[in-house]
Amino acid sequence: MSKITLALTGAHAVAEAMRQINPGVVALFPITPQTPIVEKYSEYYANGVVDTELVRSESEHSAMSIVMGAQAAGVRAMTATSSQGLAYMWEVVGATAGLRLPIVMPVTNRALGAPINIHCDHADSMYCRDLGWIHLFCETAQEAYENTLLAIRLAEKVSLPVMVLQDGFITSHSVERVDILDDVSAKKFIGEYKPNNPLINTDYPKTVGPIQLQDYYFETQYQGTIAIESVFEEYLKIGKELEKLTGTKYELFEEYKLEDAEVAIIVSSSTSGTTKEVIDRMRNEGKKVGLLNIKLYRPFPYEAIAKALNHFNLNNIAVLDRALSRGAMPPLYTDIKLSVSSLNKIPKIQSYVFGLGGRDIIQKDIEEVFESLLKGKVKENKTEYIGLRK
Repeated sequence: MSKITLALTGAHAVAEAMRQINPGVVALFPITPQTPIVEKYSEYYANGVVDTELVRSESEHSAMSIVMGAQAAGVRAMTATSSQGLAYMWEVVGATAGLRLPIVMPVTNRALGAPINIHCDHADSMYCRDLGWIHLFCETAQEAYENTLLAIRLAEKVSLPVMVLQDGFITSHSVERVDILDDVSAKKFIGEYKPNNPLINTDYPKTVGPIQLQDYYFETQYQGTIAIESVFEEYLKIGKELEKLTGTKYELFEEYKLEDAEVAIIVSSSTSGTTKEVIDRMRNEGKKVGLLNIKLYRPFPYEAIAKALNHFNLNNIAVLDRALSRGAMPPLYTDIKLSVSSLNKIPKIQSYVFGLGGRDIIQKDIEEVFESLLKGKVKENKTEYIGLRK
């Protein structure tokens, strides 16, 4: 096995993974800041590098409808989107999960209008968090590449769709070093797609998407719930296999310098990297701070997080959300609060919202959060806003 090191943006790293996957059908529709993914894949197609059936759809709703039909018929199918595009295809996104179709869709996180905004926050995917899709957050372009490969195997194992999430512009357009597996190793890991009872099977005819009323709808929804609960085990198992090729550990979440930490920040995606830089500097000053970086967001690993936090002796925690939940506490904060509810010693947890519409969060902001935690300044069930003009 060999690797090649390239300078890639997060978007192009995903396109590189898609090249190695070489799906049977890819439906395209451009939307900022996802567009470089489909542009690069179109370039591969034009140069004969992939033999995908490339479909230029007239909307995101159509793009998801195309890949849903293709996947049901028995071929690997992918698309990619962001923000308003994800909102536009929302109807079919829900149907895809309900039909248990293992579609992998890279999503470049971007704010939802109005007012219109093209920069990063997590509102778009957070509004889809309960539709039955698996959500994988990526901190770096390297993770975006590797998670796309992992997602294909995971989706097809549990028969559920996966969103591979990276921060718009911050990750998608920033150039980083990315180690790419050689094609033989990558394709061996991915494997040939073996559809589970596809629609086009004359020996075993079936219908897809029939109406279900009081007779079976409840049971079908329950089956999807049972399926998504199996994700934890399969994610870790497939991750162990991929680790042999990449050297990366694929965990439900990352524990960074938590062993002796007194306070911690919990966050996901690219902000985790900035937080690590702050932790390293504050550690040099003798301050015991740490990070819990969420990798697998849906299904949410409540029990695993509770077990991890029970192991540490944290006094105060800050949960940083890059999305609002109007009329309720922010989404990640709510999940963490539920996770710790069973602990013998429950740390105090402060909610923060940051970075909406792409507003920068800088190291000084994160350091101030840590300093507040160390001083015990925690207002539970009340959200503070980082970088907001009041």
